Amino acid sequence: MNIYDLIRPFLFQLKPETAHEFTLRLLELSIKLPGGRELLSYLWGQGKENPVQVCGLNFRHPVGLAAGMDKDGRLAADWNKLGFSFAELGTVTPIPQLGNPRPRLFRLPQDQALINRMGFNNHGVDALVLRLQKSKPDYPIGGNIGRNKQTPNENALEDYQLGLKKLNPVVDYYSINISSPNTPGLRALQEADSLRDLLLGIRQTVDLLPVKRPVWVKISPDLTEDQLKSVCDVLLETRMDGVIATNTTINREGLISSADLINQTGGLSGHPIAKKSTQCISKVIQYTNHQLPVIGVGGILNPADALDKLDAGATLIQLYTGLVFKGPQLIHQILNKIK
Repeated sequence: MNIYDLIRPFLFQLKPETAHEFTLRLLELSIKLPGGRELLSYLWGQGKENPVQVCGLNFRHPVGLAAGMDKDGRLAADWNKLGFSFAELGTVTPIPQLGNPRPRLFRLPQDQALINRMGFNNHGVDALVLRLQKSKPDYPIGGNIGRNKQTPNENALEDYQLGLKKLNPVVDYYSINISSPNTPGLRALQEADSLRDLLLGIRQTVDLLPVKRPVWVKISPDLTEDQLKSVCDVLLETRMDGVIATNTTINREGLISSADLINQTGGLSGHPIAKKSTQCISKVIQYTNHQLPVIGVGGILNPADALDKLDAGATLIQLYTGLVFKGPQLIHQILNKIK
């Protein structure tokens, strides 16, 4: 039995957000203990290598940590000790915000899923920059950038520009979050005209920054085919570097959990979104004619889910909900199945 299999029953007795915080604090404590980093690396960090190069970045293998798990970069230097080849931190906003009232994270074990309405709770971009300056991660780090809740969409570009400028010295790529369902109005930025204006401004800003960093755009799984085609056209037009497919869904079809869980507002992640996310990857590859690399994320809970996304055309993949339900051993299980 893997160590996480012993820990998970205890974690699942806690409220989901409490379990999340407990896990981060336990990992922080473990790293501070003498030999802690070495022990974590021995237990989980010695996975099979399967090198990937994309957008000028080198990855030890295709499996990374998705945004949302470590919003403030508390473990920025050490997610590779659990086996990840890269980590995406955030979503981070220009100024700190508390996010939505609790409870705002819900566990659906029967569906192997989570519902969250966290609302970009984070300590702000300056705090993340400071942590990254101190920790100096030695593997690829992404910075997932959003706008503050009180910023109207017509001023959203200013929030993204500030994040781009401040993160430029300390991250390896940017992830532009325009698809979270938990910030009012944010998903409207995916509409073609709004998206074009936003991404043109982002492209102009990035081209003037001291260090050239690739820009990936994280999209919703709930776009219609026409909307997705329009988004892909705009991504190509504005010279974005890649796509992250996908964020969480507001769809609740096929869930078997209790009604009080299913009816919680927020974004659904985990097993129920796996097929939808994979289909989105295929469509992005088709609509961009293989011109944009894709990071596949959404519902990866076993090696077959991961292979489905890679077979659909994803260059890299990310885990979040799968890590909650399966633990770090999932990374090794996936890597052992990749040829």
